[in-house]
Amino acid sequence: MLEPVRFSTYHGGAREEGLIDFSASLNPYPPEWLDEMFERAKEISNRYPYYEKLEEGLSKLIGEEVTVTAGITEALYLIGILALRGRKVIIPEHTYGEYERVTRIFGGTVVKGPNEPDKLAELVEKDSVVFFCNPNNPDGRFYRVKELKPLLDAIEEGRALLVLDEAFIDFVKDAESPSGENVVKLRTFTKSYGLPGIRVGYVLGFPEAFKSVRMPWGIGSTGVAFLEFLLEDGFEHLRKTMPLIWREKERLERALDVKSDANFFIKRVGDAKKAVESLKKRGILVRDCSSFRLPEHIRFSVRKPEENERLIRALKEVEREMGNGG
Repeated sequence: MLEPVRFSTYHGGAREEGLIDFSASLNPYPPEWLDEMFERAKEISNRYPYYEKLEEGLSKLIGEEVTVTAGITEALYLIGILALRGRKVIIPEHTYGEYERVTRIFGGTVVKGPNEPDKLAELVEKDSVVFFCNPNNPDGRFYRVKELKPLLDAIEEGRALLVLDEAFIDFVKDAESPSGENVVKLRTFTKSYGLPGIRVGYVLGFPEAFKSVRMPWGIGSTGVAFLEFLLEDGFEHLRKTMPLIWREKERLERALDVKSDANFFIKRVGDAKKAVESLKKRGILVRDCSSFRLPEHIRFSVRKPEENERLIRALKEVEREMGNGG
């Protein structure tokens, strides 16, 4: 008899038609080659998707050997196989819930700590594992290498493992990323290219270990086609669209009195569930942050100018309606 694991998380993304989706933090500008990519995916969907050569090409583009995975989610489960069983796993209090879920599935012991790297460093022990999201989800705070140093030092001294989730790092201006023998970095294209359905990400660090346990044909023909076009694109799409997102981010910061280093914000509204429903009535979907243990906050992303304008008006109306006054 198989019993379900009694732990679940809620993920963003519209489940209803007709709403402007601010709940999923994605690049709102699709690549110009999107239609061609899907045509290519149809062409190769009658064969098994081998992508070793594309993985080599991506490694050259990144400048470091990568392991391609079906988004960061597959990478988290591979870490479960490789490193979590029987380990002390340190997770910040307000962050992505999948770290805790994967830890429990694979038999690790969850230890919650403050969201600050220096405070987490005090919890590190020999052979422990630390999950850290940078920029953090849901508040968008990005920590520079200098700020991460206490945690990096503790990891090195304790022969522990730091799992650095950099899912949103492409949205950070002048981003920097640490290196280290005991650091695994997880990245994804599904956010920065606005294509969560294609499930393509990669791991930096321990390539032999990750390649030894990942599932075969994990990303499918659409993922393979995406990698083909990505290598030809050479990140030009990101160079074109990120300045547009940064400009709109600054406008939202001024209009709604919020701050973030990423492409999304959290805002305290009092009753998050009520605010979400009120915004839905106005055609807008935002994320209730209860699953992050922040029941008074909502999260919303940066979208195109006209959509952001609708959000600004709607959110101010809802705040007045709920008596928050901003």
